[in-house]
Amino acid sequence: VEIVSKPYDLERYDGLVLPGVGSFDPVVRSLRKHRFEKPIKAAIARQQPLLGICLGLQILFDGSTEGDEPGLGVFSGMVERFKPEPNLRIPHVGWNQLHFAQDIPLWMGLNNGCWIYFVHSYYVIPKDLKCVVATVTHGSQIVTAAVARNNLMATQFHPEKSSEGGLQILENFVHLIASSAKQTREFSGELYLQSKSI
Repeated sequence: VEIVSKPYDLERYDGLVLPGVGSFDPVVRSLRKHRFEKPIKAAIARQQPLLGICLGLQILFDGSTEGDEPGLGVFSGMVERFKPEPNLRIPHVGWNQLHFAQDIPLWMGLNNGCWIYFVHSYYVIPKDLKCVVATVTHGSQIVTAAVARNNLMATQFHPEKSSEGGLQILENFVHLIASSAKQTREFSGELYLQSKSI
């Protein structure tokens, strides 16, 4: 595992993690300032496995009511704040149950309703609900907890803080990276053999 500081380095890696702590606008501005936006989108376009975590999920969308900066727009939709309710704590901090909306490789070995750790005041509202792969209930509000499309996955919760369940999710992501890298190498080898035979 390495921390990437230069945008042109992204192609070197079999998989990427886009973490996020802080506020929407400063993070997006920092990505653009350091010229990471296009390389991140290019990595997603070539189906390089990418896992967004917390704010790393939110910035994949069009924008947030938390700020004014446009997001990366990889998914269509907006980020909004939890609506106030009597006795509802905002931010949503602590353990809560994850409810699967779709069966994806990231959930392998996990039970529906497993307990996962959250720290957030905002959540995504995708325009296309087909990308929603898990939800969580906070108060009376059922919100998106994870999205996925091809090799792009992103979670609102923190796998790295989620004990055994979180470690299983990270392990599943590593397996996905290995599988994707193997397929890429096999495909490259086939192209090489075809070019040699022509």
